Amino acid sequence: MIHIVMNLLNFNSKIYLGVLLLLLSTSIVAQSKYEKRVVSYKSQWNKLVPRYTKIQYAGGMGLISIGTGWNYGKNKQWETDILFGYLPRYSTKKSKITFTLKQNFIPWSKRLNKNFSLEPLATGLYVNTIFDGEFWVNEPDKYPNGYYSFSTKMRFNIYLGQRITFHIPSEKRFFTKSITAFYEISSNDLYIVSAFTNSYLKPTDYLRLSFGLKMQLF
Repeated sequence: MIHIVMNLLNFNSKIYLGVLLLLLSTSIVAQSKYEKRVVSYKSQWNKLVPRYTKIQYAGGMGLISIGTGWNYGKNKQWETDILFGYLPRYSTKKSKITFTLKQNFIPWSKRLNKNFSLEPLATGLYVNTIFDGEFWVNEPDKYPNGYYSFSTKMRFNIYLGQRITFHIPSEKRFFTKSITAFYEISSNDLYIVSAFTNSYLKPTDYLRLSFGLKMQLF
């Protein structure tokens, strides 16, 4: 009888031990999956953090534009900018704010020395709009159909330019990794059509020159 009881106790102990090991292994697997998810979420979140800030003068997006963006690709040759610009009153009654979404492509970079590199070609497309009710995307009903063939609120632009970058030594960095100075020659859809349909226009009438700085954060 004692022998039977001891066998039952041993059997129950094995069951309890097995259940305990099963719970422990399940907890370890769940913890591992949780940690992988956390790492994955952090990785995805890090991709959303802007990589640089930019400030640009002129370019059809305002007198001064400030924004941020992301560079990506094997050699960081692609960039996406989001910029807000300030347009003074000039001939209008009030100043205005502009918004620009810009896609850049930098095919290659040439290292000049330890601290400087040259990007001999930068090109891209951007679309910008003005936050003001006086401008419109679709032609208002008060105008005859086809009176205006272009939107007064949105402009589609194309540009070519060059850049030079100063790579800040690691021991001297404060908040930025490098500083890039650039210039761009651009035009928009309305200007390009006008250039082809009006032979008397000069390049200065449909081309714009702009300058800017880019601060690479990391």
